[in-house]
Amino acid sequence: MKKTILFLFSSIACFSSFAQKRIYVNEYLNIGVGARGLGMAGATSATTSDVYSAYWNPAGLTGMESDVQAGLMHAEYFAGIFKYDYGAVAIPLKDKKRAIGISFIRFATDNIPYTLDYVQPDGSFDDSKLKEFSAGDYAVFLSYAQKLSLFKKNPLIETSIGGNAKIIYRNVGSMANAWGFGMDLGFQMKYKSWRFGLTAKDITTSYTAWSFHLNDHEKEVFGKTGNEIPIKSYEVMMPRLNFGVAHTFLKPDNDFQVLAELGFDVTTDGKRSTLIASNPISIDPKMGVEASYKNTIFLRAGVGNFYRALDNSDTLNVKKYTVFQPSIGVGFKVKSFAIDYAFTSLQMQDNPLMSHVISIRLDIMKAKKKPADSNSSPLPVTPKPDVKGTN
Repeated sequence: MKKTILFLFSSIACFSSFAQKRIYVNEYLNIGVGARGLGMAGATSATTSDVYSAYWNPAGLTGMESDVQAGLMHAEYFAGIFKYDYGAVAIPLKDKKRAIGISFIRFATDNIPYTLDYVQPDGSFDDSKLKEFSAGDYAVFLSYAQKLSLFKKNPLIETSIGGNAKIIYRNVGSMANAWGFGMDLGFQMKYKSWRFGLTAKDITTSYTAWSFHLNDHEKEVFGKTGNEIPIKSYEVMMPRLNFGVAHTFLKPDNDFQVLAELGFDVTTDGKRSTLIASNPISIDPKMGVEASYKNTIFLRAGVGNFYRALDNSDTLNVKKYTVFQPSIGVGFKVKSFAIDYAFTSLQMQDNPLMSHVISIRLDIMKAKKKPADSNSSPLPVTPKPDVKGTN
């Protein structure tokens, strides 16, 4: 029953303005991936350096040290009704200055009852007509990154750039589907204990076009229930910027490390309910901290999604107070395997729902050829006799 109710609400949102352009769309692409980044409230544009960088900042893919890196994440929302999954593989190229990757996102609810044919004309129920379908949002990221040599005179300054080409697909059973395309760009710079990051998402503006495939019976039901029969629709994702600056407070040779990052999520699609809001620019600050011991045990915390809310005790609806959403997380790394956990929210301001997020990362190293032992002697050779001439 809960799935049916949620689907009805999502259907109304999806089909409410079919022939119009909509700009507050594809929010599943803004949730975040990986328990490390989510545990730091998404403040990771400057410090991301693994396979999850394809989402946060593709320039971070150049920070991988293994020959192949794979990552998987799973999370559930609304008491398990919505499943959120992410998988990625990234490979540094031979020179270790460039990297490529592919990643996949799925945010969906499955086993939704399809009941249009369930009730018969005489009022009886026909269980054979009860079907199920899925409503899902998908995205594939194709990533490329490389290191730059912008400051040859100062080798302490390291820079890298990266980009994504992303393919978007959404479907509501057999009734509707949509295709879209977008591009992201990322930049990172490192100087001693400081790191800086910039990610430009949907930099060219991403478009998603819907097509509908309702049969005659479905159109009839839509008409009888007062719903507009959908014909066409398209969605526009405006550019979105993520700035980040981070600092490591302890020396690299210290077993204990503390890293803090301050980030700013800048949207360009109109006035949003953020701490700094205007039209069309809105800014949402976020902060994250990560403490580690011997690069094996990690503790993380973050705050983000700041906004101003009305005080219910004020009958004039004038008094406001600041609200934010916290996140916490832990991580463990043993040799080439890492597992991370985060307790975070779905960034729903009115009623934030906290969820558990688990992600893993695997580093794969190619077997190296053993060099020939220079101390090993070849097969014994019988020396020739020393023949001397006679006087």
